[in-house]
Amino acid sequence: MKLFTGLKKIREFEKRQLPFLRSIFDFDIVIEIGYAEEQGQSLTLKQLFLLNICSRTTVRRKLARLIEQGIVIRRKRANDHRASLLEVSPFGVKLLSKYGGTLSSISMSHFQ
Repeated sequence: MKLFTGLKKIREFEKRQLPFLRSIFDFDIVIEIGYAEEQGQSLTLKQLFLLNICSRTTVRRKLARLIEQGIVIRRKRANDHRASLLEVSPFGVKLLSKYGGTLSSISMSHFQ
């Protein structure tokens, strides 16, 4: 398969299965939260701001939408209720795992 045919299939999957990831900033926010989880850490809102993904206002707005859609979960820290910990929800992980599998299968079979 040709390059743009594979890219078109990837983009179609994104539109159909990942409508909550409307921009590169949405992707970056979810990826950074999930990456921290994979490293055995929890990301706070302040730490997310410090990553300079985009402006604080934009991060707040996009994070609120991701939380509302059930992709990200905000939990209060057990020992300090002032700080919130961010996690990718099981639903979000499931969708993104499916996306990763789709990317792998398309890249392995179509871009060689």
